[in-house]
Amino acid sequence: MKEHLRKFFVHFELYIGAVFLSITSILVLINVFTRYFLQFTFNWTEEVAVGAFVWVIFLGLASAYKTKGLIGVEVLTNMVPDKYQPVVLMLTSTVVTILSSAMFYLSFLYFKNSTKITAALEVSYKYIYVAIVISFGLITIYSIYFLVQSIRKVFLKKDVKLEIGDPEDQGVEE
Repeated sequence: MKEHLRKFFVHFELYIGAVFLSITSILVLINVFTRYFLQFTFNWTEEVAVGAFVWVIFLGLASAYKTKGLIGVEVLTNMVPDKYQPVVLMLTSTVVTILSSAMFYLSFLYFKNSTKITAALEVSYKYIYVAIVISFGLITIYSIYFLVQSIRKVFLKKDVKLEIGDPEDQGVEE
């Protein structure tokens, strides 16, 4: 049980994203079925499906950054010789930390000041916008982690694991 709980917390973005993707898929299928076979639609399904899809996108973004699945950063790092890759990683981590921190702050302000409500359900858009805040908050945390690890690699000259995985797999390798 403890191992399953640990695995959940390490990959929680994927599990929560999978729930929202399931909600999106089920609601879209229900809406298609009712529209073509029963000749009516539920007004609220599109709003909930779109909101859930926004959550999928932003949780997926955070997970992709955490697992180094964003191709742009990898391409940039692989373009330089192996000797300079740790420095490039440190620079990209610095840039991502600054940008994600700014986006976290701006998305929080946008979330905080939002007064818009959905048309059918009359629910605040804050429930959708908070996904953006959470996503950029996670990316900021992950980028700080990668920045610290890359600084350790550049200045301590020790091989450091730069992936976020199981907690016992992290740290400096001698």
